[in-house]
Amino acid sequence: MLDVRRLRLLRELALRGTIAAVAEALSFTPSAVSQQLGTLEREAGVALLERSGRGVRLTPAGENLVRHAEAVLERLERAAAELAEARHGPAGPLRIGAFPTASRTIVPGALARLAARHPALEPRVSETDPAGVAHALRAGDLDVALIHDYDLVPAPLEPGLAAEPLCEEAMFLASHAPAPADLEGLALLAHWRDAPWIMSAPDTLCRQVTEQVCRAAGFVPRVRHQVDEFATVLAFVGAGQGCAVVPELGATSAPSGVFLTPLPVRRRTRVAFRSGAGPHPAVTALTRALRESVPGRLGDA
Repeated sequence: MLDVRRLRLLRELALRGTIAAVAEALSFTPSAVSQQLGTLEREAGVALLERSGRGVRLTPAGENLVRHAEAVLERLERAAAELAEARHGPAGPLRIGAFPTASRTIVPGALARLAARHPALEPRVSETDPAGVAHALRAGDLDVALIHDYDLVPAPLEPGLAAEPLCEEAMFLASHAPAPADLEGLALLAHWRDAPWIMSAPDTLCRQVTEQVCRAAGFVPRVRHQVDEFATVLAFVGAGQGCAVVPELGATSAPSGVFLTPLPVRRRTRVAFRSGAGPHPAVTALTRALRESVPGRLGDA
């Protein structure tokens, strides 16, 4: 009989690429991961891994087993959801990951609704960039998370995850002077091609979408400041320190001297969870509370 915990390790190796990365993510030592995968090979009776330079890679049999592991892990999530509903409904800890703008504008209302409806539920929120959500969900560090993507920078779901749409919002150019009246769409960005730009960290989707829209307008932006929090970004723009691309949820309190010009780009937010966990009563309750807490001016995703 194949051990589910070892199947999970094999799946993570397929996604993360190295035993060291699997060990770090799941709080094992590399030698412990290697030992568990060796035991799985003996259980399977066929080679699942082969040496590749200084690392390992999956054999065809290993890749096929990972596909079965995905299905097994999803069914186990569904079983856990059904058992939770049969036992007590929404109760116990619920670990939620959310990006900063959602944490400020959507999550507080959802938490208040959960407290009123399901006092036995214990939501625990941690700010998490969407780029790190997939690993955190699969590792069990999070149960639910808010993720987003953009028209120009789509982010397909990774294996082992499912998601439901939450909301959609506009994107704006934030500048310290009004946009020229005769320009529209991405073409208006070219007016600021020589200006300094304010962007988030290089490994974030927010950074990627800003670089993409600038390239679509025909130039490579010159980054002066690297700032992640949009209230700070807008303060920098108001101080004449550069231009930025900001989402609607991040532009709710623009200071005086900041001009917001709509761009033909949308950001979509989704509620993500492990495949099979959608029917879990805690996930269902949170998703409902999040939907009801989305500001009314935002469109459905």
